[in-house]
Amino acid sequence: GPAWADEPAECRVAEHLVQNPFPLPRASKALEAKRLDILVLGGESSMLPGASGESKAYPSRLQNVLAQKLPNIAIKVTVDTKSRRTAAEALRTMPHDLATANPNLVVWQAGVIDAVQGTDPEAFSATLNKGVETAYSAGADVIFMNTQYSFRTELMIPLSAYLENMRWVALQREVPLFDRFGIMELWSELGTFNFLSAPNKLDTAVRVHDCIALLLADLIVEATKPAAPPVPPKED
Repeated sequence: GPAWADEPAECRVAEHLVQNPFPLPRASKALEAKRLDILVLGGESSMLPGASGESKAYPSRLQNVLAQKLPNIAIKVTVDTKSRRTAAEALRTMPHDLATANPNLVVWQAGVIDAVQGTDPEAFSATLNKGVETAYSAGADVIFMNTQYSFRTELMIPLSAYLENMRWVALQREVPLFDRFGIMELWSELGTFNFLSAPNKLDTAVRVHDCIALLLADLIVEATKPAAPPVPPKED
């Protein structure tokens, strides 16, 4: 998208992985009313440590970036994060979160704790499906976000089934998938970010969260654009 031209090169490296064929009709309708409320459901990876961690983490940055990209739209991002929470545990609190935040869009991170705990992949898929239905019933669209990439985590935890099942549910339900795992894996392979350097770990995390916010904002903006009017047939 044209917005990517104005973003840091380290973010643009992964722009081709932010592909989304599915619209966000509820969020798009909210933009017509000049307001967009987003609920982020996630775990520890949604936050950063330290006194300024909340303001530098991607949900807060997402709110700021969307406010710049969507002028004259009131943007509010509400965050519900809990450490070591499975998708099923997030689903149990989702009705309360939806009633409290009244969002038009839910960004739902899931997968890593289910993989750690060995949740049945089919049960994981069923939970994602139920979550989409719950959000739709409350008037909110959904974007799935998969887990972070980590070389050590990938060696120790069997993530592939959960990544693929989330991708399959996203396709079936026509839900956008923000492939955070694939994006971060590409950054690691290309050396864009050094995820193994302990001295620069927090600085790297801040830059990664900034890029995640920028790329996710682009996905949201593109997916909420009004549908192009049909082109009338040419007369002979």
